[in-house]
Amino acid sequence: MKIRSEKGFTGIDISISVVIIFIFVSIIAMLIYQVNSTSKKISLRSDATYIAINEIEQVKNNGIESYIGLHDNSIVGTENEEVSGTEGFYRTITVLDYTDLEGNEDKISDVVKKVTVKISYMFQGEEQSVEISTILTKES
Repeated sequence: MKIRSEKGFTGIDISISVVIIFIFVSIIAMLIYQVNSTSKKISLRSDATYIAINEIEQVKNNGIESYIGLHDNSIVGTENEEVSGTEGFYRTITVLDYTDLEGNEDKISDVVKKVTVKISYMFQGEEQSVEISTILTKES
């Protein structure tokens, strides 16, 4: 005599399969979120790097003559000025005379400048930034 019928599914079988499906769907959704988040982070960082490179090229095109007389970590323009043509990216350009660097106090001023471009942006509620520096020299 059979006490239990062998036909169909029981409530326990169905609930176990629902839990297993829920776990797998959660894992897949988490992986998709991580991939999208990492992709967005890389995209923003590459955009910021591209903007910083363009700003450095613009500084090189201006030449050192436009920065003569700037000392002690002078900020060109305003700090965290929004980059024109982009949304959410802010730039800070600082010019440091070579004589202001430690160990170079005895050198001639306004001949060599270190220019640093910092591009800042927000990602997931945190400020991220890219910094690029270049050296400008006065042409003879």
